[in-house]
Amino acid sequence: MANQRMLGFVHTAQRMPDKRPAAERRQDFAEIYARFSDERANEQANRCSQCGVPFCQVHCPVSNNIPDWLKLTSEGRLEEAYEVSQATNNFPEICGRICPQDRLCEGNCVIEQSTHGAVTIGSVEKYINDTAWDQGWVKPRTPSRELGLSVGVIGAGPAGLAAAEELRAKGYEVHVYDRYDRMGGLLVYGIPGFKLEKSVVERRVKLLADAGVIYHPNFEVGRDASLPELRRKHVAVLVATGVYKARDIKAPGSGLGNIVAALDYLTTSNKVSLGDTVEAYENGSLNAAGKHVVVLGGGDTAMDCVRTAIRQGATSVKCLYRRDRKNMPGSQREVAHAEEEGVEFIWQAAPEGFTGDSVVTGVRAVRIHLGVADATGRQTPQVIEGSEFTVQADLVIKALGFEPEDLPNAFDEPELKVTRWGTLLVDHRTKMTNMDGVFAAGDIVRGASLVVWAIRDGRDAAEGIHAYAKAKAEAPVAVAAE
Repeated sequence: MANQRMLGFVHTAQRMPDKRPAAERRQDFAEIYARFSDERANEQANRCSQCGVPFCQVHCPVSNNIPDWLKLTSEGRLEEAYEVSQATNNFPEICGRICPQDRLCEGNCVIEQSTHGAVTIGSVEKYINDTAWDQGWVKPRTPSRELGLSVGVIGAGPAGLAAAEELRAKGYEVHVYDRYDRMGGLLVYGIPGFKLEKSVVERRVKLLADAGVIYHPNFEVGRDASLPELRRKHVAVLVATGVYKARDIKAPGSGLGNIVAALDYLTTSNKVSLGDTVEAYENGSLNAAGKHVVVLGGGDTAMDCVRTAIRQGATSVKCLYRRDRKNMPGSQREVAHAEEEGVEFIWQAAPEGFTGDSVVTGVRAVRIHLGVADATGRQTPQVIEGSEFTVQADLVIKALGFEPEDLPNAFDEPELKVTRWGTLLVDHRTKMTNMDGVFAAGDIVRGASLVVWAIRDGRDAAEGIHAYAKAKAEAPVAVAAE
């Protein structure tokens, strides 16, 4: 059990309470993975049953050929295992670190279903690919020939970068435009460094640059160029901006100081870890040190916030979620890690308001009863009358989800169609929007989702763009009659 806890991959149901001091419990993923050796990788890979129906692969968004690279690993053929692993995934070492394997491949492992504990697929994937980087097996994918066509990619997150790599390998000149000063999107600014070391993202970004991808940082579409201008410059444009607009809460006192959005909090923390000086961190408004912190929400972003607050030295960290544990949208593994690190979860509780004069001092909440299931199968939350209570808070972080920005207005392209949720409307076979040559992929199409789905969407969009560009090049040119 101790070894399983050290590696951090034991199934939630098998976990025992961790009584170690909080400082000892707060091990970064980098420290955990450093102990993952050849022997451990072979041991785990050998556990794969090579079952007739590879449910692990079926439930992987990028259809990773997991059984084959596990077999190669068990035989000590790591370079071949790496080749198989990266064949369907542009960022396998990143997915090995941050994918919710308990909901995807490992959660559907046949051995897991037989109650013997899943093969630790994510840790083996990460080990294979980190070894590939260490051994120099990872090379930039340069094209065999240049096509003489350029593609613009708006957004340097996982969808945009995956598409950029695929398009560059096909011979396109690829320009990536991003509003931030660093490439990587949420991989850099949205995910904490204890889950995804920023050096891991930086080396991928550099690899694409070495392949010839051209980056335009601090470039905001609508300010530095409109979408129509980019369309005139490129044969096709891919919109992969993600969804960054935070869902708000309308409740008495919601305008008090120290009530902040999750992404603002995480971005600040990540910038500080990268060596930037951020005033909001220096003055304490986005710094949890010495504070009673309350996080609202139950997704993976909420888990990132509570675990970041612990590392910043918060006096206490509580998470309010209106449903029970089994209904949390986030990874159960993340919840277990948070509990081990000292986070207190207040289940079936919802905020109704905030107390304080100029800054928040508490969260007024009510208890929730889960009633009859709705059309989606989830039980409907119902307020229990007379159940009001107050939770002390010096810092409240709203992790209630994300919505798309108004891109037609921001991009100065009012003809760009969106769904009723504000996401971009696309033909899901081609990933093209209603505008000729304008494609979209990732969260801006499907809503806030997983990094691995963004990678899949980016790869699919690259294929759609390639097919579009070829068809356009082969189309007969009309000749005016004399």
